[in-house]
Amino acid sequence: MTDLIAGVEIPETAAVAEATSFLGRTIPPLLFHHSRRVFLFGSLHARDLGLTPDPELLYLAALFHDAGLLTPFSATEQRFELDGADHARAFLLERGFPASAADVVWTAIAVHTTPGLPGRMGPETAATAYGVLTDAIGWNLDRLDGGQVEEIVAAHPRGEFKKEFLQAFVEGLKDRPDTTYGTVNADVLEHFVPGFHRTSMVERVTGAPWPS
Repeated sequence: MTDLIAGVEIPETAAVAEATSFLGRTIPPLLFHHSRRVFLFGSLHARDLGLTPDPELLYLAALFHDAGLLTPFSATEQRFELDGADHARAFLLERGFPASAADVVWTAIAVHTTPGLPGRMGPETAATAYGVLTDAIGWNLDRLDGGQVEEIVAAHPRGEFKKEFLQAFVEGLKDRPDTTYGTVNADVLEHFVPGFHRTSMVERVTGAPWPS
């Protein structure tokens, strides 16, 4: 039987089923429900805007988009968005997806917190970002059908989303604060971590190892 939520079909593919099972076991319910809502809201916005993302790739991008918050960072620290993007790309390639499809998902995750860019890129990238913006900050929530929004939240409850979502960012980033430079993630650490100093571009330029 087709899984249908607010008029949006959850893709019925082996990769979707495996990703849902894997991430449903390995990420907290807060982020799992958030990720599913991102897919659903992103799909609705795409439909409204005349975009036609590949549903399977959009779903996988949405499901992995915040996984990097929970991935142990390597010896070379990087933004959590890249952690999630790298893991998603590996997941697709290991299951026989073409590199072009894996790159679509990688890009959608890698830039989902970068203001202004996703909407100028491919439909999967745009829809992922629109879903994130709607669920995180209510972007264009008033443009969606109220009944559909209620159905999505009933299927994937928000709970104490605002508080717990921000805490998830703090926990995922506090041990690698330098990776937040130039991103919206620095906002979270500046608000919640005592003593955190947001490095500015001016400081980086004036502190560069050049005589002048």
